[in-house]
Amino acid sequence: MLSLVPTPIGNIGDISLRAIEALSEADILLCEDTRVTKKLIHILKERYNTTFKEDQEFISLHSHNEKSFVEKLEATFFEQNIVYVSDAGMPGISDPGQVLVRYCIDNGIKYDIFPGANALLTAFVASGFIETQMLFFGFLDHKGSSRSAGLQKALHNGFTTILYESPHRLEKLLLEIDKEEPTRELFLAKELTKKYQKYFHGTAKEILDMFDSNIRGEWVVVIKAGEAQTASAITQKDILSLDLPTKTQVKLICKITGENTKECYQRVLSLK
Repeated sequence: MLSLVPTPIGNIGDISLRAIEALSEADILLCEDTRVTKKLIHILKERYNTTFKEDQEFISLHSHNEKSFVEKLEATFFEQNIVYVSDAGMPGISDPGQVLVRYCIDNGIKYDIFPGANALLTAFVASGFIETQMLFFGFLDHKGSSRSAGLQKALHNGFTTILYESPHRLEKLLLEIDKEEPTRELFLAKELTKKYQKYFHGTAKEILDMFDSNIRGEWVVVIKAGEAQTASAITQKDILSLDLPTKTQVKLICKITGENTKECYQRVLSLK
């Protein structure tokens, strides 16, 4: 049998009794990083006086080897008690896990998914945005047209949208949002459930102004729902690329963003 077991995203106290029991009884622990899982087990032994099987086997299973690992599996592997854990949070959400589940479904193998901590839902609720229909985009592509297209979808789908972002690309993301949607309200959560957890509310520029020179930690970005655009809808970038007078461009942009005309005009001038 396979069990996917979530682990704390920061505060060790968020682990469930059921998760501790599953980890302690596992024959084989498939781990995104065996070092991280072994450290977690050491903490559980010390803090909760939990007894673990002495002959547990730890196998590395991460995004780079997940496909090849599963291709070599035999169904008999799951006659043992198999547990998969990612480094933090819910397996299968921007972490490996789904390929294992698919294998079990295709081969008639019993599996179970434990509920537990994840940054996605924690940040979504903490945002306070009333639109409860939401989309999760995970990490945008690092660069290029695919990143631009991904950001457009995140901003213009009509739903509250949640992204993960690394600290060294967070400033870039906020500058991109400020350029495209300067009035859009955002919520950012840093280091969720950890000692230095922080919340930030405001526009992209307002939040950038709150930061010091070092942007560190793990971040979740929640974008308040805006007006939905169809896939063929024109964007600000499209308008600015047209050979039109600035005043005409501004009028068109205001139509799709709802901005104040004077403020939009000054912003467009700064982009040229």
